[in-house]
Amino acid sequence: MSRVVMAAALVAGLLVAVPASGAAADTDYTLTIDPSGKGASIEDTMYGVFFEDINRAADGGLYAELVQNRSFEYSTADNAGYTPFTGWAPTGGALDVVNDDGRLNERNRNYLRVGLPAGLINAGYNSGINVEKGKRYDFSVWARTDQAAGTPLEVGLTDPAGEDLAAELRLRVRGDGWTRYTGTFKARESSTTGRLLVTGGGTGTLRLDEVSLFPQDTFKGRSNGLRRDLAEKIAALEPGFVRFPGGCLVNTGSHYGYDESSNWERKRSYQWKDTIGPVEQRATNANFWGYNQSYGLGYYEYFQFSEDIGAMPLPVVPALVTGCGQNRATDDPVLLQRHIQDTLDLIEFANGPVDSTWGRKRAEMGHPRPFNLTHLGVGNEENLADEFFERFTRFRAAIEARYPDITIIGNSGPDDTGANFDRLWQLNREAGVDVVDEHYYNSPNWFLENNDRYDGYDRTGPKVFLGEYASQDNRFYNALAEAAFMTGLERNADVVELASYAPLLSNEDYVQWRPDMIWFNNHASWGSASYEVQKLFMTNVGDHVVPSTASGTPWSPSPITGAIGLSSWATSVAYDDVEVTSADGRELFADDFSGDAGNWTGNGYGRWGVQDGAYVQSDATATNPLVTAGDPGWSDFTFSVKATKLSGSEGFLIPFAVNGAGNPYFWNLGGWNNTRSAVDGGNQSRVFHSDNTTIETGRTYDLRVEVRDRTVKLFIDGRLWAGFTDEASQAPEPFRQVVTRDERTGDLVVKVVNAQADAARTRVDLGRDTRVLPLAEATVLEGLPDDVNTEHTQPIRTRKAQVRVSGSFTHTFPPHSVTFLRLKDKRR
Repeated sequence: MSRVVMAAALVAGLLVAVPASGAAADTDYTLTIDPSGKGASIEDTMYGVFFEDINRAADGGLYAELVQNRSFEYSTADNAGYTPFTGWAPTGGALDVVNDDGRLNERNRNYLRVGLPAGLINAGYNSGINVEKGKRYDFSVWARTDQAAGTPLEVGLTDPAGEDLAAELRLRVRGDGWTRYTGTFKARESSTTGRLLVTGGGTGTLRLDEVSLFPQDTFKGRSNGLRRDLAEKIAALEPGFVRFPGGCLVNTGSHYGYDESSNWERKRSYQWKDTIGPVEQRATNANFWGYNQSYGLGYYEYFQFSEDIGAMPLPVVPALVTGCGQNRATDDPVLLQRHIQDTLDLIEFANGPVDSTWGRKRAEMGHPRPFNLTHLGVGNEENLADEFFERFTRFRAAIEARYPDITIIGNSGPDDTGANFDRLWQLNREAGVDVVDEHYYNSPNWFLENNDRYDGYDRTGPKVFLGEYASQDNRFYNALAEAAFMTGLERNADVVELASYAPLLSNEDYVQWRPDMIWFNNHASWGSASYEVQKLFMTNVGDHVVPSTASGTPWSPSPITGAIGLSSWATSVAYDDVEVTSADGRELFADDFSGDAGNWTGNGYGRWGVQDGAYVQSDATATNPLVTAGDPGWSDFTFSVKATKLSGSEGFLIPFAVNGAGNPYFWNLGGWNNTRSAVDGGNQSRVFHSDNTTIETGRTYDLRVEVRDRTVKLFIDGRLWAGFTDEASQAPEPFRQVVTRDERTGDLVVKVVNAQADAARTRVDLGRDTRVLPLAEATVLEGLPDDVNTEHTQPIRTRKAQVRVSGSFTHTFPPHSVTFLRLKDKRR
């Protein structure tokens, strides 16, 4: 199909679709709606947000603290490049971080010992501390001195050149016992590269800990609060729930517990009791994503934020089976029972009366009223189905015995299909679990193709919590695919009770994962194209589905086409002697990596580099660090490569037919922890062949892919491994819709996604007995497929206009667009 560019013009207040010069003919559709019909009811909590401390989402992000490493607790256990001085720079004098009996408390173990006079500087996160003229900032520090007369402490906010951004604070530390000292700055100037300067004068020894700087302008003005612009963007989604504290963050870590009488141990799993109480008494810990987490943003703050934005709190606790590629289970019955008790205590913390042990702790933190916890997840993305479910059953029995009204959520592992997925669903179904948490991150075309994923789910079985999903990029095309998929979620709202895009936040300077919904730096934040789609759906849900049907898009068969790729999964690999030839033997592409890797484009994951004449991906933890090369228009080609596994848990991932118009095919050798191999993908995301082929470490394999029209043959060391013909003759359906009813207003909300380059001229029929007002409100997201929202430009933003409608009318939906039409009942 030729590319069609549509321009929107407002004519007499009406939205009219106008083709640009050179536009092709529209594609015709019909949309038939039964306004009197009533489909699945949609809960107010259907759409929510998933928060995980990934991409610096907490410290340096939603948590408003401006000082990095405020308590000098950074360690190589967090990150190989960390020291207790990470984030700090000395300005003279003798400074050392110590851990001895003089510490602030048992969990805040490190502190700074200063031989006076001396000072130090903290630049926060990103390029510095953001300071805004006229705003107030609260400084605090815990300090002690060995000088009987006290020690002067000067605190300043400066720019990198040392120019003051606010009047200096002058404090005096007195006594050799830990005491909290505070002061407030009012900024005279603005800077995004501010520095906090702390200087001790006189002689002797000064000790410092918990050096903190907070903006007073936090969300809802709360102390120890949240960064306002980020919290407001989340609140603007009107989420029905907040899932916290994460996914992989929940059930990973080097161990699950410790002897309560022992010293604090680093790198333990996330445990909610570590995160409540006075912030100076909370632990810091290694984060699964490779940095330190302060727990300043803890369970109390998560509950409080959920309440502040009118969302249901949905915490997830570990079940003592690790996920996210770690695949370990504890067999310690004492430890398991302690975690079960911790979970019971969590429910008491959230809902218990003030005279209960944990309800009292909630009240002491400032919230005597219960938080009204109703849902709780146990476990996250476990690959060991039976081991997980045995432990899940223990948690479930204990919770139901004491708190029968709590809905307990199981899960189906980290994938949308497969043996582990099927086994977990079987176990959840047989046990009568109420809700099962599904997670998947797939290509945009997978989302287009799987609009009907939940049509065939058992209506009497467990409901679905789609706890993590996103298509694999942040372009507008990804958001369109997600929008098309969401029409299927709503159509199946009797099965899909809860859904949340993930991850929620990403600091642009600390990206461990993409895509992400909201991006930020130290002074600005912006919603991705996916954020705009999520906001449109989440703020226009409706109360029930209205039956509707739409015609499909006509297609013609086409050959398999695309460029080539190299990748891996949790494995370090080396590739060499890549060659692509045409069917008649002409060389189309060759790379023996005797020079650089300039022919290849990556997706930002993994560590690729040319080593000893091979292209090496050296990160044995990276998942699908895809690099591609060649022409997306190649057809009838042969792709050969030499592949060597260096280390890790799997084998080779060889994508081919990479063209952006459909799912690439993936030849997965040594997948599923080197137990199975398969080839899958294509426009229908099917598995074409699988067997028990495994891959040896250190052995070089000659791999060859032959593509002829729609037939593929795959060879290992010259021997045919598999062959198939992909009979799929059409691309994923780009035109998707769902209709819901807003009972409060009576509006019919017609939601149409047109994820293609042609405009969709659509005849909408409401039936002869339906009467609607002649003008409907249209909310539209429209753009080019590769559009990306950034700090400085947001091409994907909603616009509103009016559309002329009737009981039967024609409307042209622009190419690459999401349109919500609110049709008003004439009788109301």
